Amino acid sequence: MADMAVRCVVAAVDGSAGSLRAVDWAADEASRRQVPLRLVHASLWERYEPETEDGDGPLSARTEVRHVADAARARATERQPSVETVTEVIPEEAVSALLGLGHLAPVLVLGHRGTGGFAGLLLGSVALRVAARAAYPVVVVRSEPSAPVGRVVLALSEDQDEAAAAAAFAVAEARLRGAELDLVHAWQRDSFLSGSSVLLADTPAQELAERLVAGAALPGAEGLTVHRHARRGRAAKVLLDAAADADVLVLGAARRHGLGGLQLGSVSHAVLHHAPCPVAVVPAG
Repeated sequence: MADMAVRCVVAAVDGSAGSLRAVDWAADEASRRQVPLRLVHASLWERYEPETEDGDGPLSARTEVRHVADAARARATERQPSVETVTEVIPEEAVSALLGLGHLAPVLVLGHRGTGGFAGLLLGSVALRVAARAAYPVVVVRSEPSAPVGRVVLALSEDQDEAAAAAAFAVAEARLRGAELDLVHAWQRDSFLSGSSVLLADTPAQELAERLVAGAALPGAEGLTVHRHARRGRAAKVLLDAAADADVLVLGAARRHGLGGLQLGSVSHAVLHHAPCPVAVVPAG
C-alpha cells in the first residue's frame, strides 16, 4: 500500500495500558500524516446487550465500553488537539472486526497486550493474527512512545513484491519524521557437504547480500539520508539489534496463496515479540 492510499490511522482500544500506548502512537502518526484518527473497540456485548438504563446499579458492559472509548478519545485529543478524532464500537469479535477495516485504507495501531473488548490481545493471539492477515499496514507498539531519534529501519526482503510495499511505507515514515532510513539485510555463511566435512564459504552469501542491499529500489527517497547494511548473523538478531535505537522497524509480509492470506515467518514472529521499538508489518501489494 503506497503512502498516498493511507486515509486514516486507527487504534484498537480496550482501556489497557498497552492500548493507551497505541492511542498515543496513533495520535502522533495521524498528526504526522495529517489524516483523521479513529479509535475502535470490538465488543460482542454491543450486539447482544439490550438498551437499558444503568440507574444506581453496576455499569452495564455497554456503558463500560463507552467509557473506555471516551477516555481514549480524551487522551488522544489532549495529545494531538488538531487531529480529527472519532470513536467507534464494533459489535463483532476482535479479529474479524479489525480485519474488516480495510475499506478505511488505514494504518492500524495495536498495543502489545490488551484486555476487555480485545480480550487476550497478546502476540500469538489477536495482534499476531491481525498483523499476519491484514490487507493494510499494522503497527504493534510495545512501550511508551519515546523521544524521536530520527531513524527508520527497513528489513530488506529478497521478495520483490514484499520489499516494494515495505520500502514505500518506510520511505514515507522517514520523510514524515525527517528521519534517516536504514536498510538492513542479514546473511549467513553458505554451507555445503564435501565428503564427510561441512565446508563454509563467506564470499558468495555476503556478495549476494551486498548486491541486494545496494540495488534495492527506494522510490520517493530523493533527499533522504539512506544507509545500506548487509550484516552477517541470524536475521532476527540482526533486526533486533538494528531496532535498538530506531523510531520504527518496518517489515514486509508476503502473500502466500492457499494459506489464508498474508503469512508471517519465524523472523517476523521473533521481531514482533521482542523488538524494543514499534514494528510496522506491511502487506505486499
